[in-house]
Amino acid sequence: MATDEHLARSRAVWDRKSDRYGMSERDFEPIRETAMDYLELGAGDRVLDVGCGPGVNFERLRSDVGESGSVVAVDYSPEMVANARERVDRHGWENVEVLCADATEVDPDGEFDAAMASLSMAVMPDARRAVENVYRLLAPGGTFVVFDLRRVQTGPARVFNPLLWRFLRWYANWNPENDVLEALRTVSDETDVVETYAAGVGYTVRCRKRPDSGE
Repeated sequence: MATDEHLARSRAVWDRKSDRYGMSERDFEPIRETAMDYLELGAGDRVLDVGCGPGVNFERLRSDVGESGSVVAVDYSPEMVANARERVDRHGWENVEVLCADATEVDPDGEFDAAMASLSMAVMPDARRAVENVYRLLAPGGTFVVFDLRRVQTGPARVFNPLLWRFLRWYANWNPENDVLEALRTVSDETDVVETYAAGVGYTVRCRKRPDSGE
């Protein structure tokens, strides 16, 4: 029931914010762009955008994979999905598909060369299950890059963690029970924190699946 309640609240929160995402898109654009650099996509690749929101990553991802590649995106908010699909239609991107689904259960046909999650894993009711599912969908040798937020980890700034938790809970339905980094380290074969921001509250992680993985 707790999972169902969190999903329902997330859907309500992000449906409500679906038409007011411009500031978040602009403010985090440099960080998202750097995160996408770590995907190391090439022409013809297939990439999964997890928690895609209104499609802020689509233009860059599509540019990296080219006409011969494809982008599959998933989000749980119907209004976010509607906005993402409108963006796809407006640009005429025939190789971008947007799915309205739970990241822990989504099951597109085929494997992915890479996956991206920006500011989405920490708001999910069960990050570990979502990570496991994304890892399952990756082809051997595939890369999963996550940009997200967490509590201040060390130093005197930790005194602000209760306030940070309340704000993120109100603003984004952030789930404090999630330890996204631990989930990534537990599930993936290779996990590296490659960027940190604002005393480590923001971070980007690159994970790789072994080329010979039998998962």
